[in-house]
Amino acid sequence: MSSAKETDKHVLLVVEDDLGLQKQLKWCFEAYEVVIAGDREAAINALRRYEPAVVTLDLGLPPDPANASEGLATLEEILALSPRTKVIVVTGNDDRDNAVKAVSLGAYDFYQKPIDPEILGMIIDRAHNLSLLERENQKLAAQMDITPLDGVIASSPEMLKICRTIEKISPTDVTTLLLGESGTGKEVLAKAIHGLSPRVKNNFVAINCAAIPENLLESELFGYEKGAFTGAAKQTKGKIEYADGGTFFLDEVGDLPMSLQAKLLRFLQERTIERLGGRTEIPVDIRVLCATHQDLQQLITEGRFREDLYYRISEISVNIPPLRERNGDAIVLARAILNKYSEKHNKDLRGFSADALSAVSSYDWPGNIRELENKINRAVVMADGKQVTAEDLELEDIEAQDMPFNLKEVREAAESEVIRRAINYSNGNISKTADLLGVTRPTLYSLMNKYGIAEVKA
Repeated sequence: MSSAKETDKHVLLVVEDDLGLQKQLKWCFEAYEVVIAGDREAAINALRRYEPAVVTLDLGLPPDPANASEGLATLEEILALSPRTKVIVVTGNDDRDNAVKAVSLGAYDFYQKPIDPEILGMIIDRAHNLSLLERENQKLAAQMDITPLDGVIASSPEMLKICRTIEKISPTDVTTLLLGESGTGKEVLAKAIHGLSPRVKNNFVAINCAAIPENLLESELFGYEKGAFTGAAKQTKGKIEYADGGTFFLDEVGDLPMSLQAKLLRFLQERTIERLGGRTEIPVDIRVLCATHQDLQQLITEGRFREDLYYRISEISVNIPPLRERNGDAIVLARAILNKYSEKHNKDLRGFSADALSAVSSYDWPGNIRELENKINRAVVMADGKQVTAEDLELEDIEAQDMPFNLKEVREAAESEVIRRAINYSNGNISKTADLLGVTRPTLYSLMNKYGIAEVKA
């Protein structure tokens, strides 16, 4: 069979075990390069090899063609490997229930036999056009401004996805839980949510549950009345009350004592507080954001965190990836941090040396952005020359690699990563990037367009 590239046709994968229908479908869709698979294993092999945008899938597949179980399992495996693939399920005319179930599992549409090639062709064309539109939209979104949120410095697809999530939830009052390792920038994202919200003109109040002794935390949160305890010389508002009309950020919520978890839960339910020693319920209108580096589900299992509170604070959860999983972000962040501390320490530094850039991009950063900032702050102070070197940073060179699911994706992932690293390495200079990669400027622009890589303004 000739490849889709050779014929300039888009691949249509037809998963069908009936030989007669295989021949009929193969010759019905001349606009496509039709690939036939007769069972689940062949279908998955073809999916990996050809990466079709559209698949037609008969639910009655061997070894149990009389039932839909094998077809539904094939559907789930296809969507697990390639979530954007449009799967059109083909069923018998008396099997509507399984067709509806397939759509609920993620199938694009269903079609009931007997097959009318013209009607099925219309459904396939519509699915393919939608797939092309989605890919174009994804490419355009990737080429938008690389720093979409105030205070957030990012160029990696992983963090741009987080930024888009933040933009969607910010205008609402939904209680949000930010999850991520220490130093990943949870408070920066919390401030970005506040900055994009209708509450931006009011207070953003943050409190770290791990930084305040347990016996003082309740009064810090809820305030107290005069005489509530020894030393309470005057009425004092708590942090929650100070955030009225704005946003309240509860950092390291996993360290909140059990005794206060019940009181916080009551506040989240009633939106009223009582100061220590007080009897009056005080209504408070705030947006609540929480964050933790801990596994709250594990804490629930251990009896150290209330399950009902967890569901209250995690109406939406945002998982922030560690720096080692943000392709290209380390160098972008490093340059911004270097500029910050060069100005702070009144040092005239002109960027990083080649060995420093290599070290920054390959180091694992177990302490995430906080560790990166500490390393660069020290390096700025200690640097003798005009550039920060790897020795100034005290870094070791460590390599790490991911493994996508087929050979083509491996090549593309590697090519995309090298281009991003070269762009960051050359500080967005396209001519220098092209020289580093050994290609012409037009070729580089073509590759950047192919992978949705935005041009960085130096």
